[in-house]
Amino acid sequence: MGTPDQLLSEADFRSLCQRLRSTAPGGVTPRGALDTITHEQVLAAAREVRSGRTVTLASPVNTRTAPDDADPAEHRLTAPAGGEPGLSGLEFARDRFAMNVHGDVNSHIDALCHVIYDGTLHGGLPAAAALSPDGASALSIDLARDGIAGRGVLLDIPRLHGVPWLEPGSHVTAEDLAAAEAQQGLRVGRGDILLIRVGHRRRRQELGPWDTADARAGLHPTAMEFLAEREVAVLGSDGNNDTAPSAVPGVAFPVHVLAVHAMGLHLLDYLQFEDLAPVCAEEGRWSFLCVIAPLRLPAATGSPVNPLAIL
Repeated sequence: MGTPDQLLSEADFRSLCQRLRSTAPGGVTPRGALDTITHEQVLAAAREVRSGRTVTLASPVNTRTAPDDADPAEHRLTAPAGGEPGLSGLEFARDRFAMNVHGDVNSHIDALCHVIYDGTLHGGLPAAAALSPDGASALSIDLARDGIAGRGVLLDIPRLHGVPWLEPGSHVTAEDLAAAEAQQGLRVGRGDILLIRVGHRRRRQELGPWDTADARAGLHPTAMEFLAEREVAVLGSDGNNDTAPSAVPGVAFPVHVLAVHAMGLHLLDYLQFEDLAPVCAEEGRWSFLCVIAPLRLPAATGSPVNPLAIL
């Protein structure tokens, strides 16, 4: 487990970015790393289902202002009027929902158009050519309109270190990922949906919310070489995937740059694994069929999401 002093210079970060771009799991294709998931791998992932248990990987949608959520989701009943149903006749209860997709609490998936770096999107596409007030004309979440299904793998880093969670500012390293693999008796491979638990949700539940913009546990940028070597298809975490403070001065979200922009990985941010981890431990296996279904938002940079682990 890394410490906050493991900094990368901007030159080293750009070198890493170029290296990962040149070895991107799916190559520079319109669907990015999703192309590493073949039909045969989906069928193999379906054979991971043994007990038939289903577990949500999403947190309940937050609708209250908090230190980590100045712009919470909005949900209100729009009918019946005044929230008071009548005593006779037919009525319908109706509601309205609005959400800042890329907030720091609610579970969501990042599209490949979400990260702009040096004026470009994934594959070198000029951001100005793809983004407008009407949305994204390329690399939007519509790339995943048919859903993402494959073998999910949960690596539990706090379990590896014998703690309930990683403290904010801690880095998950490539060595941590390899050690968690060995402890849990599996190997991450091509086309996997890699889920990394840092314990963010448990810490928030037990100690309360805090300003995650200033401090949160996440991956060290160099850990992305592990993902590139294994050719994973999707990356998700119960935090933001990025550590704060950043390990790269001047780049607040280096893992987002490396994952989305360089490698073409769809990112799942702020999931929750507190339901899944005990089930995996009980069944003695840390892989499962994982199904991710974004909303049909053709020009959007991301989507709320409720991924499912099916064991």
